[in-house]
Amino acid sequence: MAFGKIFSFLVPKNRNFFQLFAQSSNNLVEISKTFSEMINSPIEKRHELQKKIADLEHVGDEITHQIFTELSTNFITPFDREDISYLASSLDDIVDYIHGSAKRLDTYKITETSSSMKKLSEIIEHSAKEIHVAVSNMKDMNNAVRIREAIVRINSLENHADDIFDNAVAELFENEKDAIRIMKVKEILANMETATDKCEDVANVIETIMVKNS
Repeated sequence: MAFGKIFSFLVPKNRNFFQLFAQSSNNLVEISKTFSEMINSPIEKRHELQKKIADLEHVGDEITHQIFTELSTNFITPFDREDISYLASSLDDIVDYIHGSAKRLDTYKITETSSSMKKLSEIIEHSAKEIHVAVSNMKDMNNAVRIREAIVRINSLENHADDIFDNAVAELFENEKDAIRIMKVKEILANMETATDKCEDVANVIETIMVKNS
């Protein structure tokens, strides 16, 4: 019997881990799409989008809570308990950093978003979609090739985000004269870049799970 079928049989049917992780990654895609929309919207529309992001962040918290509840009440798990915990926490971290970036963008009243912010938001959204592909295929390890391809793309996107962030900060210090704006913009950029780091954390733990169960 294939790996995926074995654990699909063992995991409780009413609220299994694979389903919850798929819900979590799907919510991540939704919040990343909304954040991209917010980055590309005029300032008067951002507050409404920030509220939607806050609502999605609460949804993510609830899914994460369900995963940890499932972990504490089930003896049989589809893979190591520590990996389940780390995967759930890492997915939640991405959502938190997106929410934090959106909240700062709204609170700091940044009138015009930079091209670097727009590029980073695109990378976050693309990474979220790749994470959803990987997570959605974890139930059936026969799709290991698709999972590995997604992991490679996530890692590549994170490297690209590092370059964008470094160049954006250098350009900010060189061209911006307002010290307060420098602090505000740099903090938002840093939060966005950290979100891509957390995407790589998710890719790493999925890769670890694959190695352990290959």
